[in-house]
Amino acid sequence: MSSKEGSGGFRKRKHDNFPHNQRREGKDVNSSSPVMLAFKSFQQELDARHDKYERLVKLSRDITVESKRTIFLLHRITSAPDMEEILTESEVKLDGVRQKILQVAQELSVEDMHQFHRAITTGLQEYVEAVSFQHFIKTRSLISMDEINKQLIFSTEDNGKENKTPSSDAQDKQCGTWRLKITPVDYLLGVADLTGELMRMCINSVGNGDIDTPFEVSQFLRQVYDGFSFIGNTGPYEVSKKLYTLKQSLAKVENACYALKVRGSEIPKHMLADVFSVKTEMIDQEEGIS
Repeated sequence: MSSKEGSGGFRKRKHDNFPHNQRREGKDVNSSSPVMLAFKSFQQELDARHDKYERLVKLSRDITVESKRTIFLLHRITSAPDMEEILTESEVKLDGVRQKILQVAQELSVEDMHQFHRAITTGLQEYVEAVSFQHFIKTRSLISMDEINKQLIFSTEDNGKENKTPSSDAQDKQCGTWRLKITPVDYLLGVADLTGELMRMCINSVGNGDIDTPFEVSQFLRQVYDGFSFIGNTGPYEVSKKLYTLKQSLAKVENACYALKVRGSEIPKHMLADVFSVKTEMIDQEEGIS
């Protein structure tokens, strides 16, 4: 069945009549031509950038894991007899996390951080969450972004042999200082995640008979929620997405404070945790229905 031109059939191209091995007869491509040399340099640059991106993803994963371990450690404060011992241990763990961040800073010392931001944003958010959680336990206040960034300025004395990277030697010769700045979005997302940890600390504190912490956490979360409400939908999409979770955490803490204020004298301390867990489940079910 023959197909006419323009009837939707396939047209044979002229070179299809020639055998495959005879189509490209001619001189071999000159590997030393300017075009080939340019594309080889493009290939090397893209490979190096891809390898750097993969290294940053691995470092971000390590930062996330160690930061989570620090948060789990800090949650033991509600039941531990010695708070200072846990705070000291958490500081040691955060120092280890900063050593990982130092490696990130060395990788990005001659790069535009925003080109690789997607590779490290998860780890930085988790680090902000861990640092702000520790700071709240110590001072009952929110750590500022400037304070976090001041902790991420490293000198050559902070750089151990195990943290050397290929770009660190050149950087040492230039200035001997590395720094990594937390972006405002990473800071906001880390603080939003902090509210969930504070909600858990509040419920755990009540279960251990501590009736002061829930009211302190509740007041703090209201201030954070007010701040996020000012941003609203005008901020980045990820920030507005976290606002709903923040509202849930605030509702659970306020519910615990309400039960303490109204029924605190009626419920034995060892039963407070059970009462709050039941109320929390009821809130979750109501939110799921709505």
